[in-house]
Amino acid sequence: MSGAGTDSSKMNLGMAGPAIILVEPQMPENIGAAARAMTNFGLADLRLVRPQTKFPHPKARAMASGAVQVLDGAQVFETLEEAVADLGLLFATTARERGQAKPVDAPSEAIARVNALQAEGIKSGILFGRERTGLENDEVSLADRVLTFPVNPAFASLNLAQAVLLVGYEWFKAATGNALPFDMPQQSPPAQKQHLLSFFSHIEGALERAGFFYPVDRKSIMIRNLRNIFHRLGLSEQDIRTLHGVVAALEEGGRGPSRRERRRLQQIEEHIEGDEV
Repeated sequence: MSGAGTDSSKMNLGMAGPAIILVEPQMPENIGAAARAMTNFGLADLRLVRPQTKFPHPKARAMASGAVQVLDGAQVFETLEEAVADLGLLFATTARERGQAKPVDAPSEAIARVNALQAEGIKSGILFGRERTGLENDEVSLADRVLTFPVNPAFASLNLAQAVLLVGYEWFKAATGNALPFDMPQQSPPAQKQHLLSFFSHIEGALERAGFFYPVDRKSIMIRNLRNIFHRLGLSEQDIRTLHGVVAALEEGGRGPSRRERRRLQQIEEHIEGDEV
């Protein structure tokens, strides 16, 4: 999905959301990937505490793959205390229990708390540690709560940008009511019953002539089963036109529809189109 579906005219970095705080990120590529994940899900407040390579960095910009607004707006802090000073609620992400008596939330639970405080005008933040070692215990101690991910315990370590992406996904899902960006387009209205019945008459007549309904005493059951198949499909008017053509072609045995049959199909199509609004 790299680059697929991107519409920069719809970019929205004005949405409220938690601050994403990266403590001593070692690789500029991970900073760029985190910025891209944030942009994917409408987060804009990126804070870096003592990045281990000079920031801004061209590798971070390249990895952001166009999501440079978050990078351009990123704040760099010398201490973690300065980075979280304006926050009313702070989560520390960790994959293991630290022996600290702090309540633990899954991402969805953490975001629910973020949103509840946001409604009161209180800013929240989510703290992410170093790529290799994560957060130190003293850094975790600054947080109000712990955020952890339900992952395979045999391999619980997440890439830094992946962890940011999971949080961003939960945030955006809650902010948008889990609405998908698009749905299957409806290019033709649902088939009217009269057109569906006309198609049944067409296909059943063709099957009758082909000797399909055998034994004869089961014909009514076979017709019911056949009709129920098409009913379950939820056919559109265009589907009906197409199926009429399919049956007509099969009736002609590969020779193509006769002039009379083409005229009949044209009349069916004109009739269906005349009923559409």
